[in-house]
Amino acid sequence: MRYLLDSNTYIQAKNQYYGMDICPAYWDWLDQQYELGELGSIDMIGRELKDGDDELAEWAKDRPKHFVANDDEATQQVFSEIVTSVMAGDYNAGNRDSFLAKADPWIIAKAKSIGATVVSHEALLTQRTKKVKVPNICKEFEVPCISTFQLLRELKAKFVLPA
Repeated sequence: MRYLLDSNTYIQAKNQYYGMDICPAYWDWLDQQYELGELGSIDMIGRELKDGDDELAEWAKDRPKHFVANDDEATQQVFSEIVTSVMAGDYNAGNRDSFLAKADPWIIAKAKSIGATVVSHEALLTQRTKKVKVPNICKEFEVPCISTFQLLRELKAKFVLPA
C-alpha cells in the first residue's frame, strides 16, 4: 500500500463532500484503489469506523481487508520511537495523551515501516505548537503526509457523469 488513510478522511468525506448518498463513485473508487494495492488503512482505524452506527460503519465492516494489521514488529518499533518523542516534547498533556491513545501514532508508525504516505485532513502547525498533530509527527519522522484532495490528484481520480 502506498497510502494509508486517517479516520478523518473517511468521516469528513461521508459527512461532507462525498456523502455516500450523493457521491457513491468516491466509495467505489476507494474499493478500486484498494484492489490495485494503492490505499487502505490500519486495523485501529477500521475499528474506530466500525464502532459508529451509520453507513460508514457498515461500509467499513464490509471491507475488513482494507484495514491492515499494525501489530507487526517493525511498526511496533517505530510506534515506540514516536511515543518516546511525543512524551519528550513540550506538548499540552491532555492533547498529547489523547494523541497517543488513538490510532494516530499507529498509522504514522505503519506508514514509516512500509514506506507509505499518510492521508489526513489535519494541518501542519508551527513548530512551537503545544498540540500534537499527525502532519507534525509525520514531518518529524520523515513520513509524507497529504490531504484527500492531494491523494485524488496523485492517483488521477475522475468522478465523471456518463455522457
